[in-house]
Amino acid sequence: MPDGSAGGGDVAAPGPAQKVQGGHRNGNGAKLAFGAIGIVFGDIGTSPLYAFRETFVGPHPLALDNLHILGVVSLIFWSMTLVVSIQYVSILMRADNKGQGGSLALVALLSSRLSGARYGGLAVLLGVFATALFYGDSMITPAISVLSAVEGLTVVEQSLGPLVIPIALVLLVLLFVLQKRGTAKVGAMFAPVMIVYFVVIAVLGITQIFESPEVLRALNPWYAIQFFITDKMLAFLALGSVVLAVTGSEALYSDMGHFGRGPMRLSWFGFVMPCLLLNYFGQGAMVLGLDEASAAEAIKNPFFMMAPDMLRLPLVILATFATFIASQAVISGAFSITHQAIQLGFIPRLSIRHTSEEAAGQIYIPSINWALMFAVIILVLTFENSSNLASAYGIAVTGAMLIDTCLLAVLVTLVWRWTRWMAIPVVAIFFIVDGAYFAANLTKVPDGGWFPLMVGGIAFTLLTTWARGRKLMRERMTEAALPLDVFAKSAHGSATRVPGTAIFMASSNDGVPSALLHNIKHNKVLHERVVVLTMDPQEVPYLDEGERLEFSDLGQGFYRLTIRYGFMEATDVPAALAKIDMCGGPFDIMKTSFFLSRQTLLASEKPGMALWREKLFSWMMRNAASAMEFFRLPTNRVVELGSQLEI
Repeated sequence: MPDGSAGGGDVAAPGPAQKVQGGHRNGNGAKLAFGAIGIVFGDIGTSPLYAFRETFVGPHPLALDNLHILGVVSLIFWSMTLVVSIQYVSILMRADNKGQGGSLALVALLSSRLSGARYGGLAVLLGVFATALFYGDSMITPAISVLSAVEGLTVVEQSLGPLVIPIALVLLVLLFVLQKRGTAKVGAMFAPVMIVYFVVIAVLGITQIFESPEVLRALNPWYAIQFFITDKMLAFLALGSVVLAVTGSEALYSDMGHFGRGPMRLSWFGFVMPCLLLNYFGQGAMVLGLDEASAAEAIKNPFFMMAPDMLRLPLVILATFATFIASQAVISGAFSITHQAIQLGFIPRLSIRHTSEEAAGQIYIPSINWALMFAVIILVLTFENSSNLASAYGIAVTGAMLIDTCLLAVLVTLVWRWTRWMAIPVVAIFFIVDGAYFAANLTKVPDGGWFPLMVGGIAFTLLTTWARGRKLMRERMTEAALPLDVFAKSAHGSATRVPGTAIFMASSNDGVPSALLHNIKHNKVLHERVVVLTMDPQEVPYLDEGERLEFSDLGQGFYRLTIRYGFMEATDVPAALAKIDMCGGPFDIMKTSFFLSRQTLLASEKPGMALWREKLFSWMMRNAASAMEFFRLPTNRVVELGSQLEI
């Protein structure tokens, strides 16, 4: 792996008009709130397609009587209130890392504040595991969302059942193929489509509530409590399906950096949450108002049964568009979280491409895209319908929610330093709620819950192996490192100086890069200007220009330069050098040579990592993207020199 491979991606820093300030972006709040409806709320917005239904027809069916219908609707209402509105939107959104949210941004914030603390390492591991679980979620969400929408065709015409899977697969493959074109143009349509979708589902709910207004009694938490008192085990198991109503909570927090907490709170409380609750109450009202036989038929797909016969096909088409948008948001989230993980040193370099010159964050990662597509196709063909997929869905979501609660506990006690009488009740409530959801979903492991756990376990192993391997590799390289200032004095008179500039990429600020040692050993020449450059990622999303550079003149034409960047910023070395003139004058890229060192790892029995993990790390290094592409170096100005290293 070439020195200087600390990581990087192709997400540009926000321009002056977008600069993040305390979790908000400059700009019109209403306009940002409008945009958030299209991008952020697709996942949680399409949950009414299957959440209420699965509670009654899932692995543990419930009787269609007042006790269970009102109990389930009440559980959905209070779950949305406690988990989404209070835990995520009201509290966790305050935990921004220079405007960015999500598990990795929170981990970066905690690790910078708790450096050396007893719980710092555990917090990092929890955040990494939440990230690993997200990959399982990003595979299941497109599959279950699109399948559940296309299954609406069977409500329109029962004979269309055999076409559901082929149509869903065509739509999903099209979705992944379109990724390389970017979402900038399609994204302009997202908000209007989602607003129409939310208005339609709210109107459908209102019409049913007028028919059976007694469903509004479910606003009283007593009906949820009574459900547990009467059917303890069934109520507990029902939580495994009720939680499907709050899937997408983590996405709200993760996407905070794009819109700011203010506009997102406005969207949620002012529009999205009321529309969702009206639809859930409407589904409950519809089933309450039907006789036993009709209710048994309606509960098979209550979302579409709320619409009159003539409007069901348009509703299927609208819901399919909405699930397409929800899937797009999750895939984009997978690209974004991968980019953050690369910058923070948990994933090797991957080929990352811009899909928009104007929109920051519009990136495309081919390897992630095709891996997700392959997994989604396998899921659809294996599970065959959205009900079966629902068994696999909840555990990734509830696992991430429980981890976020653990990180929240660390945050409020050690960073925000809430008083005990305030912190303990708040954290205890969230642990009870999220813990109950997670425990209920553990019962689904044999029925499909094993899949996201397997994906999460594999991803966690890869992420931690890469982070540990990089640390060990740097330690081994530092052990034999020669101080650069000593080298500069001794090398000046022992090699011929040639015109031009040589930039040697270094992974750390300690010692002489191996490429520089090999160059003088084999070529016996030095350029007139020699710059040792380190690209140093920070645990913040963006850096101010005044914090970006560190420079030292070592004499004899030798310079050490460090360029710092945030985990949401691009690693464009030529662009960064174009703004620098302190290393002996401006850089002319066409008269500059870039030297990279590529290490070949030799697995050894040295303590540090198990031998199988050393071999895994070596495989990951061999398959990492080229540093030349990653740092956007001109292809005709790069020289690679190899060496071997034991870890």
